[in-house]
Amino acid sequence: MKQVVAALMVRDGRILICQRTQHQTMPFKWEFPGGKIETGEQPRDALRRELDEELGIGATIGNEVACLEYAYSEDNTVELRFFLVRDWEGQIDNHIFNDIHWVRRGELPGYDFLAADQKLIQDIALGKLLTRELGTEWD
Repeated sequence: MKQVVAALMVRDGRILICQRTQHQTMPFKWEFPGGKIETGEQPRDALRRELDEELGIGATIGNEVACLEYAYSEDNTVELRFFLVRDWEGQIDNHIFNDIHWVRRGELPGYDFLAADQKLIQDIALGKLLTRELGTEWD
């Protein structure tokens, strides 16, 4: 099973989403920044590395807010761990994505996300996830 980490980066009541390029698998799908955990890496370290590579920032990785498994096929299952990221050093600079957007939680279902992210997207949009952590910031 492939292990993947992703950041739920929140700023001013919006969450950062990223669009894959035409050259990546599942082209032009939206996702949260992050990537595969490499052998011997801890999840938070992997996410910190991925955010540096993808966005050029030094992130402070917060609490893990969700963990789920998704089978794209019989031989392609991923375990996704999502962490809240509210603080980082540096300016976000898109190094690898086709596009990045800051969106309100209710706008998330309007984007064509990866299949593995769909349940999480619904939970965030409906206020079932991150509401306690972010309180009135989501309003």
